[in-house]
Amino acid sequence: MEENQNEHLDPTPNEPSDQNQFESVLEHTTSSEEGEAVNFKNRIDLSELQQGISLIKDEISKVIVGQKGMIDMLIASILANGHSLIEGVPGVAKTISAKLLAKSLDIGFSRIQFTPDLMPSDILGTSVFDMKTSEFEFKKGPIFSNMILIDEINRAPAKTQAALFEVMEERQITIDGHKYIMDLPFIVLATQNPVEQEGTYRLPEAQLDRFLFKIDIDYPNLEEEIEIINREQHLKGDAKLDKVTSHLSKEQISKFQELVNQIIIESHLVKYIADIIVNTRNNPFLYLGASPRASIAILRASKAFAAMNGRDFVTPEDIKQAAIPVLQHRIIVTPEREMEGVNTKQIIRQIIEAVEIPR
Repeated sequence: MEENQNEHLDPTPNEPSDQNQFESVLEHTTSSEEGEAVNFKNRIDLSELQQGISLIKDEISKVIVGQKGMIDMLIASILANGHSLIEGVPGVAKTISAKLLAKSLDIGFSRIQFTPDLMPSDILGTSVFDMKTSEFEFKKGPIFSNMILIDEINRAPAKTQAALFEVMEERQITIDGHKYIMDLPFIVLATQNPVEQEGTYRLPEAQLDRFLFKIDIDYPNLEEEIEIINREQHLKGDAKLDKVTSHLSKEQISKFQELVNQIIIESHLVKYIADIIVNTRNNPFLYLGASPRASIAILRASKAFAAMNGRDFVTPEDIKQAAIPVLQHRIIVTPEREMEGVNTKQIIRQIIEAVEIPR
C-alpha cells in the first residue's frame, strides 16, 4: 500500500502543482520496514466511518471465514449507495454473508426468494379492496425495506425482474398511478448461481447495468476450509445470526454515504476513468462497451474504497480496484473471442494496463 501511495504522490517535472497540492495533505510517512501505512492529515474526518466499518467486519468475521474481498465490496456498495450482484456456486456463503451484513446494521431487512411463478405484485405489493371503506388500499410488498436480499434472482421470469427496474434506479415504485418513495438507505443484494441453467432466466442487460458491483465468489483454500469445519463444530447447532450484533443505524449510514460523496478526486483521475470507459467502447474484443452509468459507478466506488482506506482523496489504485467489479457485467465479449475462452475480466485487465496512469 505504501509503495502505491508514494508512487502517486511522487512529483514529476511537468506537474509541480500536484506536488504542492499533496504536500499540504501529507503529514508524515512511517517506516516502510515496519509495514505501516502512510498517515495523512485528512480534510474530511473519516474516523467514525472507519470505526463503523471495523465493527461490521468484526461481526461478519465471527461467522464467515475468508472472503475478505467480497466483504469489502459489499461494504463499499453500501457506502456508495449501490446494489450488488453476488455470483458463486452453491454453498460458498452468498446468502449468509448478505444476511450477516444486514444483521450487523440496525436497519430494515427483507429476503425474497425468486421462483419461476413469482409475480411482480409479490415483490412490490398490490391494491386490496377494503369492504369497510369501499376503497382500494395498497398493501406494501417485501421490497419496502432498507436492505433487500433477492436470492437466486435469475430464477424469476422477465416480467418479475422488470419490476425491479424503477425501484433499483430511482428508489421509488409507481402503482396504479401513485408514487411510493423508498425509505433510505435502500440497497439490493442479489445472488445467482452461474452453473445451473435449467429453470433460470438470464438477467437483461438493462437490469445488470443497475447493479454497482458484480461480485464473484471463489472456493475457500485449504486453510480456510479447515477453519470453516472447525467453526461449524464449535457452534454445535447454534444459529449463526445470533452471534452478530447490530451497530450502525440508518442515520449513521446516510451520514457515511454523504462523507463518501465529499471524497476529493482530481481532474486528471476523472479523465483516467473516462479513458478506461471509452477504451471499452473502442475495443475490438468487445461487442458491447460500458455506458456513462459505468463511469459514474467507478467514480462512486473509487470514492468508497478511498474512504475505507482512510483517505479523503482518490488514487489510481482505488479506480483499478473498482474497475473489474463495476465493468465485468456491463460489457459483452464478441462471440469469436468468447469461443476462444476470453472473458471480461481478462479484457478489463488488458484495458487497465493499456491506459496510461496519470501522475
